[in-house]
Amino acid sequence: MNKFLIILSLLWFTGCSQSKESKKPNFIFILVDDLGKEWVETYGAEEIETPNINALAENGITFNNAYSMPQCTPSRVALLTGQYPYVNGWINHYDVPRWGHGVNFDTTKNPSFAKVLQDAGYATCIAGKWQINDFRIEHDAMGKAGFDAFCMWTGYESGNKPSDKRYWDPYIFTKEGSKTYDGEFGPDIFSNFIIDYMTAHKNEPMCVYYPMVLTHSPFVHTPHEPEAKTKYQKHKAMVRYTDFIIGNILKSLKELHIEDKTYLVFTTDNGTSPGIIGKRDSVYVRGGKSYLTENGINAPFLVITPDKQHFKTDALIDFTDVFPTLLDLAEIENKTKASGYSFAEILKGKTKESKRDWILSMGGLSAKISDDDRMENWFTFRDRVLRDEQYKIYTDTLKQIVRVFNLKKDPYETQNIIDDVAAKSILQKFKKIISGLPNKDAQPKYSRTIDSLYNEPVEKLNCCGGPKGARKNNMMKLATEEMFLKQLQ
Repeated sequence: MNKFLIILSLLWFTGCSQSKESKKPNFIFILVDDLGKEWVETYGAEEIETPNINALAENGITFNNAYSMPQCTPSRVALLTGQYPYVNGWINHYDVPRWGHGVNFDTTKNPSFAKVLQDAGYATCIAGKWQINDFRIEHDAMGKAGFDAFCMWTGYESGNKPSDKRYWDPYIFTKEGSKTYDGEFGPDIFSNFIIDYMTAHKNEPMCVYYPMVLTHSPFVHTPHEPEAKTKYQKHKAMVRYTDFIIGNILKSLKELHIEDKTYLVFTTDNGTSPGIIGKRDSVYVRGGKSYLTENGINAPFLVITPDKQHFKTDALIDFTDVFPTLLDLAEIENKTKASGYSFAEILKGKTKESKRDWILSMGGLSAKISDDDRMENWFTFRDRVLRDEQYKIYTDTLKQIVRVFNLKKDPYETQNIIDDVAAKSILQKFKKIISGLPNKDAQPKYSRTIDSLYNEPVEKLNCCGGPKGARKNNMMKLATEEMFLKQLQ
C-alpha cells in the first residue's frame, strides 16, 4: 500500500512538473531582409507565389499595421531591445564590420529579448544576419547577446573580401570561428542550422531568432532557379526560395510535434530595395527601403499561435512591441526599459485591438564622421513618422509636422492634407505626442576610437578569420563624409 501511494505521489508531482513546463511556449522569430508587402501574396502581391507564407496567414493572425524601421540596423536593434532608435541610439544604417568606428552593441545596457529568455531557462539560437558587432574584435558578441548557439554571416568586413559573401560560397561565423563554405548556399546552411537546433531542443522551451540574409542584394540565382539571369528574375527566385525555407520550418514543427506549443512570427526588417518594382492589388509599387513611406515601414507581420488563432487585425503594433510581448507570453517579468507594449492578448485571441494610440518609425537619413572618429547623426532630433488608425504625420528635424495623410482614403500617400481645415484636430493630437518625445536623440555608445581598435596585434584581429595583417589603412575605407555617404547610397 505504501509503495502504491509513493508511486501515485511521484506520478502526481511529475504531472505537475510537466504541466508547469508546458506553459512555457517556444518562439520561432523569422525576419526577412528587404521585403515589402508587394512581394507577399497574402498581402495582395500579384507577381509572385508564396504558398508557404500564405499558409501562415491561413492558419494564423495577419497584422495589417505593423511598423518596422526603414533600414536594417535601426529595425534590428529596436526589435532586439524593445527600444526606439531615439532611445538606443542606433538610428542609422551603419554596422561595425563595414564602417568600423569602435561602436559596439552594449548588451548590459541594452539587453536583448534572447538574453532575458535565456536567463529564464530558455534554450536560445540565432542564424543568419547580425551585422551589429564586429566579430573579429568581439568574438563573444553572440554569447553576450544571449544566444547559446549561433551561425552568422559576419557582415562585410573591411579589408576581408571573402566576408562579402552571404549567398554562394558564404563566409560564416560559428563557435569554431569564421570561414568560407565553398560551393554551398548560405540560406541552406542557416536554415539547416535552425532546424537542427529545433530538433535537438524540442523537449525544452526555446527561442529561435532567424534573421535571414534573403532577400537582400546582391541578387543571385538560387539552387532551385539556376537559370535566373536578370536582377528581377533573381529577386523573384530569392523570394520563392524564402518561401521554400518557410515551408521547411513549418514541416519541421509538425514532424517534431511542437506546433501546439510554438509561436512562429514572420516579418521583414523594411521594404524592398527601391530598384525593384512589384504589383500589389493592381498597383505597381516601387520598393520603399530607407523611406518612411508605408511601402518602406508597414511590414508584413504574420503569427501562428499554439492554438491556431485565425483572424486579421488592424491593431497598431511596431517593432518595439515584440520584446515585451515575448516576455509576456513566457510569463517573465519585464524589468527592462523597453519602449513597447505587449500585444500578447491579441495573440491569445482575447482582443483584436492593441494598447496603442500610435506607432512610430525613424532611421532613414545619413550620419557623419566626427573629428574624433565617431559616427554622429546629422541632426540632434531626427525626422520620423507617427500614425494612428487613420492618419499619418511626418516630422522634420525641428520637431515640426510637415505632412499629414489620411491613410484610409489615401493609402499611397499622394495628398498632403496638412492645410485642410479638417486636419487641425489631427495636428493638435500629434503635436501633443511629439512634445513628449526627447529633444535630443541618443547616440550609440563607442567603446574605442579607430586608432585603438585597429592597432590591435595582428594575431588578435586574425583570431576569427580576419585578414592577416589587418590594419587601419586597409580596413578603413571611409576617411571622409563624402565617401561615407557614397557607400551608404
